[in-house]
Amino acid sequence: MKKSILITGCSTGIGHYCALKLKASGYQVIATARKEEDVQALQAQGLESFVLDLASSESIHAGVERTLALTNGRLDALFNNGAYGQPGAVEDLSRDVLRAQFETNLFGWVELTNKIIPIMRQQKQGRIVMNSSVLGLVAMKYRGAYNASKFALEGITDTYRLELSGSGIRVSLIEPGPIVSDFRKNALRAFQAHINIESSAHAKVYKSVLSRLASTDEDSTPFTLTPEAVYQVLIHALESERPRPRYYVTKATYLLGYLKRILPTRWMDTVLKEASKKENR
Repeated sequence: MKKSILITGCSTGIGHYCALKLKASGYQVIATARKEEDVQALQAQGLESFVLDLASSESIHAGVERTLALTNGRLDALFNNGAYGQPGAVEDLSRDVLRAQFETNLFGWVELTNKIIPIMRQQKQGRIVMNSSVLGLVAMKYRGAYNASKFALEGITDTYRLELSGSGIRVSLIEPGPIVSDFRKNALRAFQAHINIESSAHAKVYKSVLSRLASTDEDSTPFTLTPEAVYQVLIHALESERPRPRYYVTKATYLLGYLKRILPTRWMDTVLKEASKKENR
């Protein structure tokens, strides 16, 4: 029997690449996306696909039912990947904007995972992989909403791993640094839609933030890798007899993860502030 996997956020980037690679390697891939036009594009590439909006409980519940109909009631793996970044200084984020970030990046993931766990318990096996970020390890300026959603995801995932011990369900985190994707483009839209630049105390810096987000030269970011780097650790998390709890991806994650362990907090703050300055020049 083919192994089956449900993947969220497959319109572009990591989700799209991993869906195609897993299909080519023999998996039955259920590749979901938030927009109908992206679903149609995925179907045109030979993938089983439908709309799944992580901000909607109704969409999540319908998506699980549709998945089980396609997989004859089984599911071997879930790759939670669909997310976006809401840029802006924390003091410029409204409660509604923060809520929207968490609805997609955390609450939807938990609701979907909780719908899948009983299926995997019945099977006595399954793999759950959460695509986090280096920003789930360290915080950077003007990414407060995204930082917070990924820090929370790390805590929830660690708890899942402990609570599901002995069930046959294995839980892993992937923590990528910069990966080539449409992340900047989507973050730019969120920034323009929800941040009042002119009235902000950070208006001067925001001009640099806008310039960075609008840049199409994402490969220029230090340590940037292609989605293949994520796929390599994802396949290990899915198929290894001993999947790791955490997978670092890109030198940025290894470097910042190491520095966080050895440096005092004030020194680490200096490193991160300098990194933000260079990025927003």
